[in-house]
Amino acid sequence: MPSSSGGCSGGRSPGSGFAAPDCALIHQELKRHRHVTLKLLWEEYRERHGAQAYRYSAFCTAYREWQSVLRRSMRQRHYAGEKLFVDYAGPTVSITHAASGATSEASLFVAVWGASNYTYAEATRKQQLAEWIGAHVRAFTYFGGVPQILVPDNPKTGVTRADRYEPELNRTYQELAEHYGTVVIPARPYKPRDKAKVEAGVLVAERWILARLRHRTFFSVEELNAAIAELLVDLNVRPFAKLPGHRRAAFESLDAPAMKPLPATPYVYAQWKRAKTGVDYHLEVDGHYYSVPQALVGREIEVRYTAATIECFHRGARVASHVRSYQRGGHTTVAEHMPKSHRAHAEWSPRRLIAWGASIGPNVAAVVEYQLTHKPHPEQGYRACLGLLALARRYGEARLEAACARAVALGLLTRKSVQSILMRGLDRLATPEPEATALPLHENVRGPGYYH
Repeated sequence: MPSSSGGCSGGRSPGSGFAAPDCALIHQELKRHRHVTLKLLWEEYRERHGAQAYRYSAFCTAYREWQSVLRRSMRQRHYAGEKLFVDYAGPTVSITHAASGATSEASLFVAVWGASNYTYAEATRKQQLAEWIGAHVRAFTYFGGVPQILVPDNPKTGVTRADRYEPELNRTYQELAEHYGTVVIPARPYKPRDKAKVEAGVLVAERWILARLRHRTFFSVEELNAAIAELLVDLNVRPFAKLPGHRRAAFESLDAPAMKPLPATPYVYAQWKRAKTGVDYHLEVDGHYYSVPQALVGREIEVRYTAATIECFHRGARVASHVRSYQRGGHTTVAEHMPKSHRAHAEWSPRRLIAWGASIGPNVAAVVEYQLTHKPHPEQGYRACLGLLALARRYGEARLEAACARAVALGLLTRKSVQSILMRGLDRLATPEPEATALPLHENVRGPGYYH
């Protein structure tokens, strides 16, 4: 057997009579599983070719020499389904607004699988967090699965603080990874080998997508993305220069079988903020105010908000949730969050109070309506009616109706008068004839139709 390589073609080595190893196949098999080794592949090669097989040292030398001609990024060993590299391309694409003629710049998001080089690309209006997260969700949908590891190049939108050992991720980006069952491990700062794969993928996208669109005018990001989608299909079936097949075939044989499945529902974009609860047990999100339990007045709350929901957390526990409102200056309040006194006012509207009085009897209804229409301020009327509710609980509804009948007859329709009648047991006496004169009205009172 030869002691050095006579070639790496996969056929017979010219003039030697020995079977040259198929180095492209070796390269792919090494990426298929992290426990596949050159030693294992040589033993399988020797079983196939017997006496015509190279010795192990010659087999390794042939592969190393073949591997040395690949680009630096191609020489790295990336395992099937393991890593997806993500980044924005440097060049942007102009979008012309038809109505005004003004232009804006769209950015190209690129995602590249480590093992197969299978690529996804799309244009986004900005490079902010919402666009960054949305591009990931659409990339996962395009691939039909999720990698074990996401490798971004420390973008400010996704990585709060770049660090070689313990980078800090944006809360939303971390939540995205948890939703899809993956992890984010940013490329290490000042480590070119960590970035080589995505940089190579971005360069390919710039050459075979952006360069081919340079003479076209686009009037919307949607129109631009339709053009990108067409060129992306072509990019992924272009033959490799030094390997057999193309990106799509490599993806279907390597990454697709090994990647994680998509969750049942896609991630819904959410933002996080910290807010301090005001004295009215409400906190503010985009100009609207949402309640939390009144015991948390003055506390700092973590708020997670989507386009449809608001969730409030204190010390990691969810303490409130609301449907999101876009009414600036408005309030969304849950009754259970209110102090008992506030809750009573909120639960007993004027109409409900009048209906309650009528359900007991016409005289209670008359006294209730009097409180609501003959007080200078609504708060005074509410308090007086709540006082009547307390009397009903203490003395019973029948006695309250009798006491109110006596108060109406005497023209003394105040809560204090009704309470005095009950305390003195006068409700048990015969009701006197109605007084000819009514109580004088305050100049600031509203009329009976105020609450209707």
